[in-house]
Amino acid sequence: QVEAGKGLEMRKLVLSGFLASEEIYINQLEALLLPMKPLKATATTSQPVLTIQQIETIFYKIQDIYEIHKEFYDNLCPKVQQWDSQERTDDMFKASASQLGVYKAFVDNYKVALETAEKCSQSNNQFQKISEELKVKGPKDSKDSHTSVTMEALLYKPIDRVTRSTLVLHDLLKHTPVDHPDYPLLQDALRISQNFLSSINEDIDPRRTAVTTPKGETRQLVKDGFLVEVSEGSRKLRHVFLFTDVLLCAKLKKTSAGKHQQYDCKWYIPLADLVFPSPEESEASPQVHPFPDHELEDMKMKISALKNEIQKEKKANKGQSRAIERLKKKMFENEFLLLLNSPTIPFRIHNRNGKSYLFLLSSDYERSEWREAIQKLQKKDLQAFVLSSVELQVLTGSCFKLRTVHNIPVTSNKQTNESPGLYGFLHVIVHSAKKGKSNKYLYCTLEVDSFGYFVSKAKTRVFRDTTEPKWDEEFEIELEGSQSLRILCYEKCYDKTKVNKDNNEIVDKIMGKGQIQLDPQTVETKNWHTDVIEMNGIKVEFSMKFTSRDMSLKRTPSKKQTGVFGVKISVVTKRERSKVPYIVRQCVEEVEKRGIEEVGIYRISGVATDIQALKAVFDANNKDILLMLSDMDINAIAGTLKLYFRELPEPLLTDRLYPAFMEGIALSDPAAKENCMMHLLRSLPDPNLITFLFLLEHLKRVAEKEPINKMSLHNLATVFGPTLLRPSEVESKAHLTSAADIWSHDVMAQVQVLLYYLQHPPISFAELKRNTLYFSTDV
Repeated sequence: QVEAGKGLEMRKLVLSGFLASEEIYINQLEALLLPMKPLKATATTSQPVLTIQQIETIFYKIQDIYEIHKEFYDNLCPKVQQWDSQERTDDMFKASASQLGVYKAFVDNYKVALETAEKCSQSNNQFQKISEELKVKGPKDSKDSHTSVTMEALLYKPIDRVTRSTLVLHDLLKHTPVDHPDYPLLQDALRISQNFLSSINEDIDPRRTAVTTPKGETRQLVKDGFLVEVSEGSRKLRHVFLFTDVLLCAKLKKTSAGKHQQYDCKWYIPLADLVFPSPEESEASPQVHPFPDHELEDMKMKISALKNEIQKEKKANKGQSRAIERLKKKMFENEFLLLLNSPTIPFRIHNRNGKSYLFLLSSDYERSEWREAIQKLQKKDLQAFVLSSVELQVLTGSCFKLRTVHNIPVTSNKQTNESPGLYGFLHVIVHSAKKGKSNKYLYCTLEVDSFGYFVSKAKTRVFRDTTEPKWDEEFEIELEGSQSLRILCYEKCYDKTKVNKDNNEIVDKIMGKGQIQLDPQTVETKNWHTDVIEMNGIKVEFSMKFTSRDMSLKRTPSKKQTGVFGVKISVVTKRERSKVPYIVRQCVEEVEKRGIEEVGIYRISGVATDIQALKAVFDANNKDILLMLSDMDINAIAGTLKLYFRELPEPLLTDRLYPAFMEGIALSDPAAKENCMMHLLRSLPDPNLITFLFLLEHLKRVAEKEPINKMSLHNLATVFGPTLLRPSEVESKAHLTSAADIWSHDVMAQVQVLLYYLQHPPISFAELKRNTLYFSTDV
């Protein structure tokens, strides 16, 4: 009963959001129709602005569309205002779906209408003036009375509207109980709308194709793999083969039968002619534009949702079904896009007699592997040569048999019995390193794999002038299906001339690198497990232990109510007589003072012992807090802030509202989503809301410095989303089916929730409390 009640409540939010956007749409259609009457009136005079023919082409079907929507709005408005959960809205949606014929006519005429308007504008001054500024009325209760819009923009609105209505039908259906009288009719309406949409979008979806590899007979193949090449400004997946004397870049040719695959050689460079550009040369080459973070995150969300669906299908159908194949295909497409668009680390190579080429890799580790393999071969005595077309064909043809990497590295290519990787937290202590000769400045970074590529998660401090640096720094790294941990050892370079213009970072020299498999058996013990990685004559000693997701979130309330960690936020603010807890204000202030330009602020872990020391000082409300803060490493301060939110007895955005946040963020109609998401903020207790808005503004300021600190809104949402939203132990037990699947999907949604508020125009507490949007009710 409760579930159904909540569904109907969400239905109401969806409908009132839709109603609000419907009002705006009607105002837009009205603004389009406004000049039509005077234009028609002049058409029969001796000085017409436009001919009747032109008017009828430009304004074709607008009047009809307006009338359909006006009637729909007038019917729906009273129903939403006097809400009754058994209220039937189906007949109205069904009616508007059956009038899609009018839209079809509009769409078929749309191109001609635009061209006609464009031509008339050019030849007629008066019409140009009219079409550049049409006045659209604002919604009834908004401050803005009018906005100016061009005719061209308004003519696109009906096409846009069909998409919107389809999204709303989709949301409504999701929150309508199956036994509700509307259900079958809404299903019909949605089917009609979707068919219509696909008929107008038919030619928009170009099919993407994947690629594979080749190898040489007499020559030996030393290394091959998939790399992303940037060619003519766009990203292409290539299979790159390194032979003993030549580097060959190929792509897989599509064959109709798909039985015998072949490679197409895109280019090759004899190793004798291959050079790596110097930092100065890189400077002159074109910049790489990274793919927007939020789009990458959307892909990850889709992938985890698809993984969940595949798991469900497998349980339901004991293994094989057409649905599983279909889902796998979709998953492959998304993973392929992620693989193509996520790498950002430039790897450039030149042919000394001409062209240069640019690959993008996901980590410094791969870049140094390729570079080292090539440089090692170049130590031999190599001759330059040119391959005849026959030789090239033979070489490319043999690639297929020789390749060692057969599949594009995406999980949908994996065998089902392979390990799904670890989900949870890996605690790593980097103890020390031993090496033969002294290095001026040494530090390590840690990387783990996530969604098929590696990301850097932590960095130790720089140790100077010693053969045995002792770091003893502990890091907590979040794992999303990870299988390997890599450690890279760098020498810090302070020479300003060696700046790499690609990412504005000084080029530090990799002294060594190593990788270990995260084996669930050894890692998942309660105890620390110590290991040594030997690399390039450097031995790095480290320990690690793993905590699974459900263990790590024991939000255990503190026994002592006098401290701040693990104590309810309302208790703390009341005791301090503050709106925002002192610990939050102090950490934020310190980060803004000296950490806002720190690369990876909030993402790079602070040292665990420092964080524990700060925690103790805040809990004891010690006099020396400020002094200690000003001396402390900034990553530790950022880590203390994250720890405070993670240890709250319940998440900042509360357990009670968690399911509603998950539903709100999944709404596809923007107006309904806005209505719901603002309503949820309003439902938070005041101390939680004020603290959340305070943190939001801070994170936005951090993201403004993204060119320097490399932390986009999206990166920040990834770090803080789960911390502010992930429910307490009891809550999460209630809806755990398979922990790893649920977590990975939930985490994505938690990130999306925070990102939604971060990308939203500033939200003020007073405004929020005053402005109860439309007809919102208590959720």
